[in-house]
Amino acid sequence: MKVFQVLFLVVLIIPFAEIYLLLQVGSVIGAFPTIFLVVFTAALGAWLLRQQGFATFRRFQENLAQGVIPAYEMIEGPIILLGGLLLLTPGFITDILGLACLISPLRKKLAQYVIESRLIQASGAFKQEKATDNNVLEGEFKKEE
Repeated sequence: MKVFQVLFLVVLIIPFAEIYLLLQVGSVIGAFPTIFLVVFTAALGAWLLRQQGFATFRRFQENLAQGVIPAYEMIEGPIILLGGLLLLTPGFITDILGLACLISPLRKKLAQYVIESRLIQASGAFKQEKATDNNVLEGEFKKEE
């Protein structure tokens, strides 16, 4: 399957799974506690997004000040944003995925996987060009006066 087909299926299936899970949880603990849990996870997501976002931005600035490339921080930023968005989305499946993005050790492992894998390299973001052009002639020259 192609990436867009998988993404389409995920976007189609997740809302139905979320509704089903919300109905099941609501039937066990009641409607108001379920609504409270959804609102609580949204508030928790906003708080974690702010806390983790500022911490990552501070590390980003410290690395730049020391002359170090902030590679992990550049990858962690979008992961934190995705985690916050998932926690703000109503539902328990997206809350679990969002919480996983905002927990620091899990986020660092995910960022390490993204950096070390071919995910970014395949997109061309960090692709290095090889100087194997056959039209280049190497040599020396001497200017005669």
